[in-house]
Amino acid sequence: MKVGFIGLGIMGKPMAKNLIKAGYEVYAYDIIGANVQDLGKAGAVECKSIHQVVKACTTIITMLPNSPHVKSAILGDGGIAEVAEKGTLIIDMSSIAPDISKEIDSELKKKGIRMIDAPVSGGEGGAIAATLSIMVGGADEDYAEAKPLFEVLGNGGNLVGPIGSGNVCKLANQIMVAANLAGGAEALNLAEMAGADVEKVFNAIKDGFAGSNAMNARGPKMLKEDYAPGFRIDLHWKDLNNVLETGYLTGAPLPLTIQVQNMFNYLRADGDGMSDHSALIKYYKK
Repeated sequence: MKVGFIGLGIMGKPMAKNLIKAGYEVYAYDIIGANVQDLGKAGAVECKSIHQVVKACTTIITMLPNSPHVKSAILGDGGIAEVAEKGTLIIDMSSIAPDISKEIDSELKKKGIRMIDAPVSGGEGGAIAATLSIMVGGADEDYAEAKPLFEVLGNGGNLVGPIGSGNVCKLANQIMVAANLAGGAEALNLAEMAGADVEKVFNAIKDGFAGSNAMNARGPKMLKEDYAPGFRIDLHWKDLNNVLETGYLTGAPLPLTIQVQNMFNYLRADGDGMSDHSALIKYYKK
C-alpha cells in the first residue's frame, strides 16, 4: 500500500521509517531536503513537492509543527487539496488547534476529500519505538481505514469523537503532562533545598500514589540535569498556546496552564526553548 508522508521532523521521520519497515511504500516530502534524503536511504520514495506525494497516494499523513503549517500544506498554494483525488484520506497527526482541524475539514468536504485528526503522545522515544498513544477525531469508517497504520505507529489509536476531538484530547493530555512535571519539579526542588537525598526521595515516591508515567520518564532527567530533548519546551509551549486559545473560545478556566506557560515563557527567554520540558526544574533552581 502507498502512503504519503509530509513532515519529516523529530517525530515524522521515525514514524515514516516504521511504516517502511512494516512494508508500506512511503512517498516522503519535507521542506528540508536532507530529511527527504534520509528517508530515501531508509527505502522511501523521495518527493520534491507535496503535489508529487499526492499524485501518487490517496492516503496521506501530515506531521507538521503547528496550525498554520498544516493549513498551508493542505489548503495553501501547492497544497494537498489542489490535486488530491476525491475520496483521498488525509490523516493529520500534527498537534494543532481543534478549530483549525474543523476549518480544514470543512473546506476539504467541498472537494470530497476526507480528513481525520490524530495527534500523538509519547515524544521522540515513542515515535522511534512505535509506542505512540494516538488520539483520533473523525468518522468511524475513516478511523477504521487508518487503524492499520496506527497499529504500526503505536497503540492503534482511540477514536474519541468527530473531527477536532483528537486535538481536544491532545490538549487535555498536554495540560496534564505540564501540571504533572511542574508539580514534580517543585517537589524535587523542595526536597533538595530541605537537605534530603533527592534521588532517594524520587525513588520512594515514584511507585506510590504520586507516581506517574510523566515523572517516571522525566524525573531521572531532572535529577541528572540532562535536558537533551525528548520533547522540547518550544513544542510544549506551542501546545499550551493552543490550550489557552481553545480555553478562550470555550470559556474553560485554565489557571494551572497559565502558570506553567509563564514558567515556559521564562525558560524560553533564558535560552531553554530547545531543552527538554524536564528543564522546568531549572525555573525553580534559578
